[in-house]
Amino acid sequence: MGVLAIQGDFERHLEAVRSCGAEGREVRTPQELDRVDRLIIPGGESSTVGMLMMRFGMMEAVRARAGQGMPIWGTCMGMILLAESIEGSDQPRLGLMEITVRRNAFGAQVHSFESAVEVSILSEPLNAVFIRAPIVVQWGPSVEVICRWQDHVVGVRSGSVLGTSFHPELTDDRRMHEWFLAWDPSSSG
Repeated sequence: MGVLAIQGDFERHLEAVRSCGAEGREVRTPQELDRVDRLIIPGGESSTVGMLMMRFGMMEAVRARAGQGMPIWGTCMGMILLAESIEGSDQPRLGLMEITVRRNAFGAQVHSFESAVEVSILSEPLNAVFIRAPIVVQWGPSVEVICRWQDHVVGVRSGSVLGTSFHPELTDDRRMHEWFLAWDPSSSG
């Protein structure tokens, strides 16, 4: 299991993966990406990470692996990078999900909050941490909405790609990481 380690809080995702009993590896280059079977793109600053991914050859490498069916999960900034469209921005992005996102939809960092959310892939609600979180404002027919907070779409999946607005790595609840580690996108689960 790899975690994109260019910028952002990738260490917390690595801790979460390791606490689930899996090996977690930092991924910064296409060669390191080749050594993992799935990838988490963590929170951070989306325009900076997008530019750095282009510079390091990671945009095309991640797109190629996604095309081969590799499971990819983007949290917060990671979901922004997965989007085909970002409101008011032409920043670099992977464009792997037929979604349009709105960055910082709940306000600045001082407006961060925690709330219980129901995620369709989990049996019980999850305590979600939202920090400068995006929301999905449009999605295409290939996208399944898996989580809403109030009237806002904050979790989606499509093919082998998963996106969440919130940060499950910042809680002790490892169910999202466990689910992602076991996820077989070729099945319906």
